[in-house]
This record gives sequence, structure tokens and C-alpha cells, in this order.
Amino acid sequence: MSKQSFRDLKNEIELKNAEIDELSIELDSKNEEINKLKLYSTKLKYEKKNLEDKLDTKIDYDKARIKELDELHEKILEKDKIIEDKQDQVRYLRSLIDDYKTQISSNSQELEIQLRKISKSYEDLLAQKDSIIKKQDEMIDKLTKSNEEIVKSNKTNVISLKLQNEKYQEIIDKLTKTN
Repeated sequence: MSKQSFRDLKNEIELKNAEIDELSIELDSKNEEINKLKLYSTKLKYEKKNLEDKLDTKIDYDKARIKELDELHEKILEKDKIIEDKQDQVRYLRSLIDDYKTQISSNSQELEIQLRKISKSYEDLLAQKDSIIKKQDEMIDKLTKSNEEIVKSNKTNVISLKLQNEKYQEIIDKLTKTN
């Protein structure tokens, strides 16, 4: 694995961490919104109670107030549903964050394992390279020695042939002189 690939993977991990930070910020925002909605819900419940108290004292006002209370109750239910939805969103976001953390951890472990394997393979390749170079050096030495021996042998053969040639020349000269 090249340094560039490792850097890319490291950058990807940093991006995932940034996404986690963004999701955490969003989670905090959702929690604040839920708290506001809870306060608003509590306020609406309080208003409902006040309206119920007024209902007891003002019978003429009953029908209008009952309608208002029903509307407030519907709003409370809507707000409760919104709160439940927001809580579901928060749970979902938390599960996503946990999944991202698990995935990042798993990826980091896998990268470390791969880096170790690559380092080991690289070391093995270096050892093989050194072995090949050593064998090549030995072969070169053997070939050099063999070449030197061949050169010596050739010199000896050339000298021997010259001597033989000279002897034959003498014999030829003797034979040509005698004839």
C-alpha cells in the first residue's frame, strides 16, 4: 500500500470523524429543540389546567372554552408526537454515530493489519532481492574466473600452436632444402 493510499484512508477517517462531530452537534440541537418542546408542552398543559378551572366558574363561557381546550389538547398531542418523532430521530442519529464509530474502528484495525502484512511482504521482497543480488555476484565471480582460465588456456594454446607451427616450418624448410 502506497503512502498516498494510506494518507487517503487517513483523510477518510478524519472526514468520518468530522461527520460524527456534525451529527453530535445536530444531536445537541435536537435535544435543545426537544427541551423547548417539552417546556412548551408543559406550558400548554398548565394553560389547559387554568382553562379547566375557569370552566368550573364560568358556565356561560363553557362551550367556547371547551373548544379551546380541545384545540390545546390536540396541540399537546401534536407536540407530544413531534417530541416522540424527535426522540426517535435522536435515537437513530445515536445509532448512526455508534455505527460510524464501529466502522471507523474496524477500518482502522483492518488498515493496521494490512500495513503489517505489507511491511512483512516488503521485508521478504527485500530479503529476496538481497539473495538474488548475492547469487548474481557469485555467478559474476565464477564467470570472471572461468573467463580468466579460458584466456590463460587460449594463451597457452596459442603459444603451443606457434611452437608447433615453428617446428613444422623448420621441418618444411629442412625438407625443401634437402629436395
